[in-house]
Amino acid sequence: MNRTTLNPPSLARPSGFSHGILTDSGRLLFLAGQTASDASGQIVAPGDIVAQYERVLQNLQTVVEAAGGTMQDIVQMTIFVGDRDDYRAHLKPLGTIHRAYFGNHYPATALLEISRFFQDDALIEIEAIAVIAS
Repeated sequence: MNRTTLNPPSLARPSGFSHGILTDSGRLLFLAGQTASDASGQIVAPGDIVAQYERVLQNLQTVVEAAGGTMQDIVQMTIFVGDRDDYRAHLKPLGTIHRAYFGNHYPATALLEISRFFQDDALIEIEAIAVIAS
C-alpha cells in the first residue's frame, strides 16, 4: 500500500498533524472514540491529560493491532478535549508521547473542545480511521 502525505504549500505549515493522507489501497478500520479507560472501564490518571493521552493511544493501538495493523496505519484522528488550554499547556510532553507511538507519522487531525464526556473523569477522547494493507 502506498501512502502519500499531502501538505500543500498554499496552506499553513502543519505542526503535529498532516493536512491530508492519500492511500491507494487497503482495508478501512474505523476506531470508536477511545478514552483513558482501563480494562474494567475506569478512567486512569484523573486530572492528568498527559497520562490520559498515553492511555488513549494504548487503547487505539490495541484495536489497530487486533486488526493486523500498526499505529502508522492511522490516517485520520479527531481529538476531543474538555479543556483546550490544558491541552495546549502540555504540548511538549504530549508530542513526546505521540512520537513514542507514531514516530514521525502525523495523521490528518482535528482537535475539538467539548463541554462534557460520557465519563466524568475523562479529559480526552480520540476517534480514528486507519487504512491497513490488504
